Amino acid sequence: MAVLRLGLPKGSLEETTVDMFSRAGYKIDIQSRSYYPSINDKEIECVLIRAQEMARYVGEGLLDCGLTGYDWVMESGADVEEIAELVYGKVGRAPLRWVLAVPNDSKINGPKDLEGKRIATEAVGMTQRYLDKHGVHASVEFSWGATEVKPPHLADAIVEITETGSSLRANNLRIVDTLCETTTRFIANKQAAADPFKRAKMEKIVLLLKAVLAAESRVGLMINVHKDKLQDVLSILPALNKPTVAHLSDENWFSLTTVIDKDVARDIIPAIIAAGGQGLVEYSLNKVIM
Repeated sequence: MAVLRLGLPKGSLEETTVDMFSRAGYKIDIQSRSYYPSINDKEIECVLIRAQEMARYVGEGLLDCGLTGYDWVMESGADVEEIAELVYGKVGRAPLRWVLAVPNDSKINGPKDLEGKRIATEAVGMTQRYLDKHGVHASVEFSWGATEVKPPHLADAIVEITETGSSLRANNLRIVDTLCETTTRFIANKQAAADPFKRAKMEKIVLLLKAVLAAESRVGLMINVHKDKLQDVLSILPALNKPTVAHLSDENWFSLTTVIDKDVARDIIPAIIAAGGQGLVEYSLNKVIM
């Protein structure tokens, strides 16, 4: 039987990724100390791999596909095919940033001030390319972790990934510059992507994961409205396309069903009621396919 070997990111993205797959319909069970999770799809085999290594293993064909950051694809230089961009992280849904950070009282205020300095980072290649771009010579050292605590005694500056900047601020660091923004990518081995079965399987997974992400920022509404107020209510409603309008058992009444952004629900709902809407129900969505 044909099987798709799927790499799941171990570490900061692990829990969020498993939750996303669950909402997409894929139940992933990770046993303690096991790197081979089970999944409720006999045509998929999962492997837990650090995001930093994912692109290399996918590029070499040891995995058919996997999820990792765009930054690690670039850092590794792996020859892979990008199937989709999936904007999600450990905490929020905004792109992550690799930033140059220094102690609050440091005299470093830009890349030129790094001349002759020591920089600690996991992204050695990215940092070296940044220095080369600015014509700066500095010592770039690989950091095995806890990078934020290294300045000022073990390093003059760090290049670190951040989602909110809270960890940097907690360690009395300030951001000097942004080296790049990165988002999660679904990548594939080029030979696997050319295989009809594996390609179709990947695209199915991506379709469902995108639907989960799209649903997070939206809610559904159901509203009853008298025919005399129908156009008033319809004029208020935004929708992905047009609201669904259906007759109730009483021919003078209609039921409206629509999808709206969460951010506008609090303003729209009172307006709908004021325009004549009744029996309004707001409900969460699991998937939205655009």
